[in-house]
Amino acid sequence: MHKGFLITGSIVGALSVILGAFGAHALKKIVPPESINTFETGVRYQFYHTFALLAVAILFEKFPGKWLASAGWLFIFGIILFSGSLYILTALKASGTVGLKGVGMITPIGGLLFVAGWLCLMAGIVSSAVSKTL
Repeated sequence: MHKGFLITGSIVGALSVILGAFGAHALKKIVPPESINTFETGVRYQFYHTFALLAVAILFEKFPGKWLASAGWLFIFGIILFSGSLYILTALKASGTVGLKGVGMITPIGGLLFVAGWLCLMAGIVSSAVSKTL
């Protein structure tokens, strides 16, 4: 499991750099500044949770268990829903597509997955520390 999280984290990290460069250069020519901010928020949170996923992968080797596995999956799905929905909103703005604004309702769900991932990470470390003291 930890190797899969390491690989996924590496891929998502590379995509963060690519998307960040795209947002800093090409995107400014096709969307208004508020859409740039939306896109940059997606990239920033993707990057934060890339590091969280890599930390989970490294910690999973020392503290294997369902809590850390859950944290990793929650971070992955949080990136997809949170950052992905912000990228879609920016793409809709760039294409001038009207409608589909409901995509923005997905963003908070991704945020909740991030919070749940952090809590699972904590639970995995605490439960492993407790079981080692017993």
